[in-house]
Amino acid sequence: MTKVTQHIANANNKTLFSFEILPPLKGESITGLFKGIEPLMEFKPPFIDVTYHREEYVYKQRPNGFLEKITTRKRPGTVGICAAIMNRFHVDAVPHIICGGFSKEETENALIDLNFLGIDNVLALRGDAIKSEGVFVPEPDGHHYATELLGQITSMNKGQYLDEEMNAMYATDFCIGVAAYPEKHFEAPNLATDIKYLKRKIELGANYIVTQMFFDNQKYFDFVKRCREEGITVPIIPGLKPLTTRKQLNILPRIFHIDLPEVLAESIEACRTDADVRKVGVEWCISQSKELMAGGVPCLHYYSMGKSESVRQIASALF
Repeated sequence: MTKVTQHIANANNKTLFSFEILPPLKGESITGLFKGIEPLMEFKPPFIDVTYHREEYVYKQRPNGFLEKITTRKRPGTVGICAAIMNRFHVDAVPHIICGGFSKEETENALIDLNFLGIDNVLALRGDAIKSEGVFVPEPDGHHYATELLGQITSMNKGQYLDEEMNAMYATDFCIGVAAYPEKHFEAPNLATDIKYLKRKIELGANYIVTQMFFDNQKYFDFVKRCREEGITVPIIPGLKPLTTRKQLNILPRIFHIDLPEVLAESIEACRTDADVRKVGVEWCISQSKELMAGGVPCLHYYSMGKSESVRQIASALF
């Protein structure tokens, strides 16, 4: 399979198209996921990202009145879904690998499985905190930070495993992506510090960057400029999301700690129907995409959340 950085190099400065999907909820068929991917394949995405979701806790009341804490994973199957996508659509899949909910040994085993399947690309992330906890808490013998996870992956690329007896027996060859935040990560004290953390990821072996969604292109361009000034030279792929519901005006800033431009917010607020909101969201994202393409971005990466119609409309106007 082809690495993300190779896809970018082979494009000869042409902007690529990619998107991200969610695994189906536990109990749902993969058929629905395939139906969401199929309308986007005409635009020839070189790779598709598949998110990984950590465990969540639920409490169930027992007959004795006590509450029992039960761990559940609502969206399992990332590794299997990646294999299924590659088999069905003949396109590279990029699984997200996260710190939360996994020990170092579980991470190593997942990476070994991916390597066996011929999956050479991963996106290394810390992941979110459990909703009930508020702050990120690693698993026992798990990673605290994305830099630690990145270090484990790069060690495996050098043939170094947790079991020292396996060292140098077989080296993996993962192309590693990491996340970045044009409006800074909400836990970072300022953008300058956040970029220093990002530079450290590159020094540890990350090969490319994908940004958090943003709705003001100037923030992306300013962010890239500051990264280049700090010596970060790897591709920086912008992440985009078309607005589809009025509720997202409040939900997205709260969850992702981003700003929505006043003009966009006012346009959404003036919409009378969900169809009107989707139209505004698509038009704004098309405008963003055209400006980014003119600015020479390597790839436009869309957060589809499993719903392809808006992304299909955007891609139809661009590719």
